[in-house]
This record gives sequence, C-alpha cells and structure tokens, in this order.
Amino acid sequence: MRPSGTDASYVGRGVHKAAVEALALRIFDGTYDEGDTLDLPELMAELDVSQTVLRESIKVLTTKGLLDARQRRGTFVRPREDWNLLDTDVLRWKLAAGAPHDFFADLLELRRSIEPVAAELAACRRTDEDLAALDAALDAMAAYDRDPVLAVRADASFHTALLTASGNRFFAQMRRVIIPALVARDRHVHSADREDPLPVHKAVVEHVRDGNPDAAHDAMVKLLDMSMRDHP
Repeated sequence: MRPSGTDASYVGRGVHKAAVEALALRIFDGTYDEGDTLDLPELMAELDVSQTVLRESIKVLTTKGLLDARQRRGTFVRPREDWNLLDTDVLRWKLAAGAPHDFFADLLELRRSIEPVAAELAACRRTDEDLAALDAALDAMAAYDRDPVLAVRADASFHTALLTASGNRFFAQMRRVIIPALVARDRHVHSADREDPLPVHKAVVEHVRDGNPDAAHDAMVKLLDMSMRDHP
C-alpha cells in the first residue's frame, strides 16, 4: 500500500530526467545558492548531456520556480521564496534535502486551516465509499501499530481519505502537499512513546459517519493538537 500523493514525480525519462534530478539536487544541497549563475558549458560536460537536453532540463526547473534566465546574466537560481513548494517534485526535493523544523511548523498551520474544515464537510457529504476508505485506514492503523513504516502509510491513507470525503476537489488535491510532508515527518518521529493516535482518528470518523459537522471539526482539531504535541 502506497499513500496517494507520494508518487507523482517528474515524468521525463532517461537522460533528460537524470539531468533534471541532478540539477535539482545541486540546488537543494546548496551546491548552487540563490542568485548563483550556472556555467552551462561546464554543466554539459559534468552531466555528459547535449545542449538540447540541458536546455530542456532548465525549462522544467524554470516552470517550477527554481531557475530563471535573463539576458547578460544567464541562467541563475531564483530566491527560495519563489520556489513552488506546491509542486510535487519541488516538495519531494525539499524533503529529501532535509526540511528544517519551521518547515513542518508551517505545514501544521496549513493543515489546521484545511483538515478541520475538510472533516466538517465530510460529515455532510461523505459517501459509503468514503466511509469504507476511512474504516480501512483505521483498520490498517490498528493492525500496523508496531510497524513504523506501515503505520505511517496507514496514517497517510486516513488523511487522504478524509480530504477526499470532503467532496471539495481543491481540498482533495491538497493531499499532494500534506501527505508527502506528513510521511517524511512521521518517518523520523514515530516511536513507542507517542500518544496512541487511533482513538482520536476514530473519533473523527465516528462524527463523520454520524453526520455531525461541528463535532467532526473539533475532533480533527484535537487530532492536530496531538500531532503538535508528538512533534514539537
């Protein structure tokens, strides 16, 4: 079982994809800093790619907000605030490079603005299929409690199912941001000392099933509060 939202990476293939990934790695590992100008002939030699492949790779990273090109200046790394963190690849590269604590704090603020409302909407709009997906996620969380990897995947499935159950297409798409970051965070902090997450997740589902939007909203707030305590 693989959580939805974690597998949407750049679709290029072969040498083109390899060049994109190599350039992105150099940006995110600090080889190239903000404002640095790329030496394109040197890059062509180092990556062993043609000028066409390099140009196409630069175009990909330009559309993601990482690079820009200007006359007389050349191709350079854009400021970090311009990087599109809502892009699946940019988020993946950021997480792989090691996100700072405040990154996950920002993520929690994003989740608090979305998931309680998603739970509220789900209580009004959920289908039998939505409830089945939420129940399956709860069953997986209970079954995989002592397996950190599978427990993280089950948690990701729960939040994906909840966002989908909201019936709001934009909330559903936010899984592409919330789930990969949630998975990356939980992989580092899952431990036997944390609070048992199952009861509070069950409470959300119970209120969604009962069609009680206010209670579903409040239960999700409690879930996120627990997440903050477990991941200070």
